[in-house]
Amino acid sequence: MVETLESPPAAAVRPGPIRRFLGWCVHAYTASGLAIAAVILALLVEGGPDAFRWSFLLMLVAVLVDASDGTFARAVRIKEAVPSFDGRRLDDITDFLTYTFLPLMLVWRAGLIPPGTEAWLIAPLLASAYGFCQVDVKTPDGYFLGFPSLWNVVAFYLYVLPIPQAAALGILLFLAILTFVPVKHLYPSQPGPLNRFATITGIVWGVLMVWLLWILPTSASPEFSTATRALAYVSLIYPAFYMAASWYVTLQGWLRPRPPAPSPSP
Repeated sequence: MVETLESPPAAAVRPGPIRRFLGWCVHAYTASGLAIAAVILALLVEGGPDAFRWSFLLMLVAVLVDASDGTFARAVRIKEAVPSFDGRRLDDITDFLTYTFLPLMLVWRAGLIPPGTEAWLIAPLLASAYGFCQVDVKTPDGYFLGFPSLWNVVAFYLYVLPIPQAAALGILLFLAILTFVPVKHLYPSQPGPLNRFATITGIVWGVLMVWLLWILPTSASPEFSTATRALAYVSLIYPAFYMAASWYVTLQGWLRPRPPAPSPSP
């Protein structure tokens, strides 16, 4: 009996060396977030007059890497180019450091919560770990489920605004609780009218944030200026819209009447 040899499926074909190289370049680009995290950690541990300002600037760079690496991964079809390497796991490790662990460490190092209450920072840390490990954290209709661990943004506003320490701790704990509440939060890179609007307005907000980060107090000028405070308050419009729109979408889903279940056939 003669056996015929079938050609392997397309997914099993080994990628060419150039495509494989490009795939590893994308993974290296994602891993650059770990290098950024290491520099932030060194800044926070060593301290220094401009440590917090540079830490926030580097967190912004990490956000830009995180926002763009997916585009590069799709361009090279990363799972086909490097099938043996899980880039999403690398991305999650990096994001947990730059979106959660290091921002909460900055909150502690900057003394933004009352002395003696630092142990409460474990609450948002564990809540974020829970959120990162949820398999359904991204809904099929294009939203985050629960507070999406934007602790870098939270830490920034706690740092730049004159918020009392006790209130800052309350905000952290409240948002940690929201991680477990099934509220749909906007996911700007996904389709949907509010998500698209969040993307457009988010670009304007991002420009404001870059400028605000650049004019943060330095060792040469350690005090917050009136202009810095005013710009920070103006930039709060976007986070306020983000939270309000997220609750609007969620309430619409909760209040929308569900279609009746089909009756069983006889």
